Amino acid sequence: MNNILEKLKEIHSIAWVIVAVAFFIGLWIGLPGDSEGSNKHNNVTEEVEAWTCSMHPSVHLPEPVQCPICFMDLIPVAKKSSSSINRNELSLSKEAQALAGVETIAVQHGEAFAEIQISGKVDYDETSIKSITAWVPGRIERLFVDFTGISVQKGDHLVELYSPELYSAQEEFLQSVKMMGTDPSLSLISTSARQKLQLLGLTNVQIAEIEKRRTPSDRVTIYSPISGVVIAKSAVEGNYVKIGSKLFDVVGLEKVWVKLDVYETEVAMIQYGQNVTFTTAALPGHEFSGTVAFIDPIVDEKTRTVQVRLNVDNSAGMLKPGMFTSGTVNAKIDAHGQALGQALAGKWVCPMHPEEVQDHQGMCSICGMKLESAESLGFVHHGDGGDPLLVPVNAVLKTGKRAIVYIQKSDETFEGREIVLGHRAGEYYVVRSGLHEGERVVVKGNFKIDSAMQIAAKSSMMNPNAKIDKN
Repeated sequence: MNNILEKLKEIHSIAWVIVAVAFFIGLWIGLPGDSEGSNKHNNVTEEVEAWTCSMHPSVHLPEPVQCPICFMDLIPVAKKSSSSINRNELSLSKEAQALAGVETIAVQHGEAFAEIQISGKVDYDETSIKSITAWVPGRIERLFVDFTGISVQKGDHLVELYSPELYSAQEEFLQSVKMMGTDPSLSLISTSARQKLQLLGLTNVQIAEIEKRRTPSDRVTIYSPISGVVIAKSAVEGNYVKIGSKLFDVVGLEKVWVKLDVYETEVAMIQYGQNVTFTTAALPGHEFSGTVAFIDPIVDEKTRTVQVRLNVDNSAGMLKPGMFTSGTVNAKIDAHGQALGQALAGKWVCPMHPEEVQDHQGMCSICGMKLESAESLGFVHHGDGGDPLLVPVNAVLKTGKRAIVYIQKSDETFEGREIVLGHRAGEYYVVRSGLHEGERVVVKGNFKIDSAMQIAAKSSMMNPNAKIDKN
């Protein structure tokens, strides 16, 4: 600390020597007999508007004292004449512009494409989950599937059940078949007995075997109705079950869901039917894709995200529920940052099941509801008919909530202007207000112009006390 103070004193002493030399030179110029030098000396105070620090341009004092921040001597700021440029403008000669490397570009309307990075994970297709329950009361005699995670095919045996009630129903069926053999008019009774067995969970193949065997059985085998993976097991060998008791949950994996978390500030750039590409760390080098089938209408209050669901084909079986994914959405957006969704234009969609999309009006194959046009459901957005106004990213100086660009007003005049930005679209920002098409903005050298504005005690990016006027 003492070394720093000694250095400051040394700098201060040198500064005073320079001031003293300048003073004596000025005094010499203003000696009697040199009326012009005398006039210049007398007009110094009149030409000074304020005193500022060359290191801290934000300091403006009415007297030539020391800078309260670094203790350097203040330098004068000349008064502006009535013809001088305003506080938001700076004049730079052609030579100065060349030294600063100033380059400009015209602001234009154009297509805006935003890229959104999103993450999530693979999950089951909830519509593919099937619960296998007991259709008759009885006792579980044998479990063929005795742990979760087993892959089963449609028709594979799952459990063998002992059921006295089923035995009675089989006897009734065999009696009806025997009676029908002697009196064909009793076929209705046989049909009714057959349907009863079907309601108790027996397949047509099992019923045919009973009819062929001509003897009832007190045991029945329950088969899997779909191909998939057993994700839950409630059945325990030896336990008694009632009608409706859940034995297993089986889910098909030919199609899976990918649930992605999108920040609420970016959810407007997501549209139904939009294609999304994603990868997973478990399968490097493989890229997958899916379409947006559902957008959660509720924002998670803790993460401030909205869950977006993709329907993904998994016929190859590579994706497994629980895998983490990272995806990219490339969205064409309008001036308000909303995605211009055209994927479902002219399509018909189910209001309850948005993944049900048809080319013609009809009924939903899932729930039977009448299909509605995608436009009427808000799944298609055409924008306001014009491309947004775009400004290059490197033309914008951002500090806190303010965004500033420098406009070339003439060959040697530049104006600082505060603008309102929309979403970023690649190497451009969407401009909400503050600029007009055709105006030229500085894309190189804008930091140097801003520094010159600070030294000249004008409004700049780094001077929050001097607010730049909005155009």
